Amino acid sequence: MLAPAAAQDAVVPPPPVAAPPVAAEAPPAAETPPAPGTAYQEKDVLTAAEDVFGRGAEGLAEIVRKTFKDRGQPIGYIVGKEAGGAIIIGFRYGSGTLFHKTEGQRKVHWTGPSVGFDIGGDGSKIFALVYNLNDTEDLFRRYPAAEGKAYLVGGFTANYLQRDDVVIVPIKLGVGWRLGLNAGYMKFSKKGKWLPF
Repeated sequence: MLAPAAAQDAVVPPPPVAAPPVAAEAPPAAETPPAPGTAYQEKDVLTAAEDVFGRGAEGLAEIVRKTFKDRGQPIGYIVGKEAGGAIIIGFRYGSGTLFHKTEGQRKVHWTGPSVGFDIGGDGSKIFALVYNLNDTEDLFRRYPAAEGKAYLVGGFTANYLQRDDVVIVPIKLGVGWRLGLNAGYMKFSKKGKWLPF
């Protein structure tokens, strides 16, 4: 005997499809210090600065600590010498070595004019902390400077130079005398130049 037609045409419904799992929302990323090996530690910077200015130089540790507190860990530093002078219009010439945490060492030079209430001459050892310089080629540009914004600790002075995200903090211990405030810029180059522009 044949089954009723309704029974023959019955359709079995497909099993229900499970909804795709919803990914849990990731927690916001916490601010973290630079990854190990990508920036210089404070004790290493202080040791390098003491190699330039002498161990126990008065005010050096304090000015390094202040810079770390303000800016954090640098990606590099510059060690060098600078000489300059001014009678209202001034100039400076310097050269040294950039120590970059990930790209190694390279020679650098800098020049810069200044203008302002400034008279005298000076010669300085330079130790400059460098921040946000991911590519060392980006160093070779002009960086505006305002010496009047420098801070003084012991016999050391430090001021901030900035171009875009790159910040350079030169720390100087001067020899000679120079009086007043001046404003100008520093231009870094791969080779030494006579013209300070």
